[in-house]
Amino acid sequence: MSEQKTTHFGYETVRVEDKVQKVGEVFHSVASSYDIMNDLMSFGIHRLWKRYTIEMSAARAGQKILDIAGGTGDLTMKFSRIVGSEGKVVLADINASMLSVGRDRLLDQGFAGNIDYVQANAESLPFEDNTFDCITISFGLRNVTNKDKALESMYRVLKPGGRCLVLEFSKPTHEILEKVYDRYSFSILPAMGKLVAKDADSYRYLAESIRMHPDQNKLKHMMRKAGFDKSEYFNLTGGIVALHRGFKY
Repeated sequence: MSEQKTTHFGYETVRVEDKVQKVGEVFHSVASSYDIMNDLMSFGIHRLWKRYTIEMSAARAGQKILDIAGGTGDLTMKFSRIVGSEGKVVLADINASMLSVGRDRLLDQGFAGNIDYVQANAESLPFEDNTFDCITISFGLRNVTNKDKALESMYRVLKPGGRCLVLEFSKPTHEILEKVYDRYSFSILPAMGKLVAKDADSYRYLAESIRMHPDQNKLKHMMRKAGFDKSEYFNLTGGIVALHRGFKY
């Protein structure tokens, strides 16, 4: 018999083929309260992290941009305004519930003409080679089963001269901050999830998934291995979050 392949689902070890379903169940559960929980969990700072991501994207009118794990559409909304009627933004998410919430939110706010919605797995993006000027994945890579495969897929669909931005929770750079952050993540965050989203377990998983995610240097080297040039990262809020950037030449 062949060896059973396993991976991490938070701190739990699961079969590779089961992880997508388990992650899907988490985001199906939290989809309706995702935005308010983001504001509560980060004290609103996630808006500044995303604003910085937009600035580092160098997006401009007429470009084609892919927002992977775009969820409720925070980045897509901003990119839509930037690229204008001659450009295109694709909001992609593997989770149908998150994609539906994002689509409804954007349509309700009047965003329509230059946005497409695609349910897609980051590991096998359903787009032709060299399609996008810029690709972003915001707080989504840590939930991907095979991160190397996802980075290779992003590189493939990025145009030469384009850039890829990975915004993700990372490793705090100061020991005291790390201890405070750990206590917050494993005590306060699940309690907040239980109170607001009626789901402590999903937010406990989210805290665990952050700890299992590659740190800044490891992710930088993973991006280089996938083909990205000038791979680098920028620590935000003491390394609680890091923005990784790589180019395709």
